[in-house]
Amino acid sequence: MKQFLKYLAGSSFRLVLLLFGVSLFSFILVVSSPVDPVSSFVGIENGVSDEQRALVAAYWGLDQGPVERYGIWLKNVLHGNLGTSMLFRRPVRSVLAERALASLALMLTAWVFSGILGFTLGVICGAKPNSVFDKCMRTFCFILSSTPVFWVGLLLLIVFAVNLGWFPIGFATPIGKAAADVTLGDRIYHLILPALTLSITGISGIVLHTRQKLMDVLNSEYIIFARARGESLWTAVRRHGLRNIALPALTLQFASFSELFGGSVLAENVFSYPGLGSAASLAGIRGDAQLLLGVALFSVFFVFIGNLTANLLYGVFDPRIREGGKHP
Repeated sequence: MKQFLKYLAGSSFRLVLLLFGVSLFSFILVVSSPVDPVSSFVGIENGVSDEQRALVAAYWGLDQGPVERYGIWLKNVLHGNLGTSMLFRRPVRSVLAERALASLALMLTAWVFSGILGFTLGVICGAKPNSVFDKCMRTFCFILSSTPVFWVGLLLLIVFAVNLGWFPIGFATPIGKAAADVTLGDRIYHLILPALTLSITGISGIVLHTRQKLMDVLNSEYIIFARARGESLWTAVRRHGLRNIALPALTLQFASFSELFGGSVLAENVFSYPGLGSAASLAGIRGDAQLLLGVALFSVFFVFIGNLTANLLYGVFDPRIREGGKHP
């Protein structure tokens, strides 16, 4: 228990340093950008005078130097205030709360589906190595691992939304429908293509990992002995293989949170899905520093929790890791 608390304390300290570093780096990128936040705020209206632009800059604190701006923002964050978004004219916490729900629904759906599909395909490939199915699946995974998320999304969008018309071309709800009238079925219907995009691009790692792990298990001595006693291949897989490969596959899924979040940014922009990814893109294009920093902090925390969960699972289920700190 003492080692566990020590590990959590060290992880918390690393999280604080990571949040600070990412926020500082993100702020430097924003202030170094050629985008003028005032021009983005007032639009392209020619009737805005220099005095009015100065008032807008003063209202949003843009008339101060970068060091002062970051110091004020950091002080507010320590008091639980993430600031106000210039883009949405609302508190950043409110924007994050609304957009995070949409993004989490998308990422959770893709995470579960890619895990189940990837694990199943990996088991089939591992049980029948060098078969026609295994060779085709490995080739598909190798190609898929180097394929950009936005390209897969555009392909699915063109085929299933534009040409076939089976799914909507984007957004999270039907266009022109009041929020109160939107049903759960409408949201799921609009979620299918973005989630399918993330799922397809996320299965290659879990398929290849599960395949290799199962092959190692099936080539072990106790499995060979079980087969010699008359157990069929799939009986050996079910009795001995699955329980030995399930936990490594699960921990790999948790460790893939960073790739999942990065892919969701691209998928949300392709499908105009109103999540954190599209909000981050808009904030970067329009120079909304406070919203971009808020999204950055949330993404760091989200990925960190995924990696921490993976490490804890390894420590709980692998005695060699759990006991590693007790032996030289």
